[in-house]
Amino acid sequence: MSLQVLENKSDLEKVIQEHEQFFLLKHSLTCPISAEAKQQFESFAQNSECPSYILHVQEARPLSNDIADTYEVKHESPQALLFDHNKIVWNASHWDVTEKALNEVQQSKAAQ
Repeated sequence: MSLQVLENKSDLEKVIQEHEQFFLLKHSLTCPISAEAKQQFESFAQNSECPSYILHVQEARPLSNDIADTYEVKHESPQALLFDHNKIVWNASHWDVTEKALNEVQQSKAAQ
């Protein structure tokens, strides 16, 4: 399964309008830690009903910076973000981006 890639602010705005809740992975195309996080994220996304998207940091730096500025979440890569009603309610980076962590946060947010 391939994740839909967000490339610019209008892509993100469209997703925000379409989904109350979704996951986004900021992925570095050159980092081995990010490659592992991407595998974990893809595995999670295959089994999740929550929409999941990816942003390639090197190809969408303005969008990545805009997310960090707008939502006041320090940019890291790799970084998984959970958006809920146009707010980032959870994020994890580097080795903390695991299928288990993504499942746990999804279950805890669904219970709220």
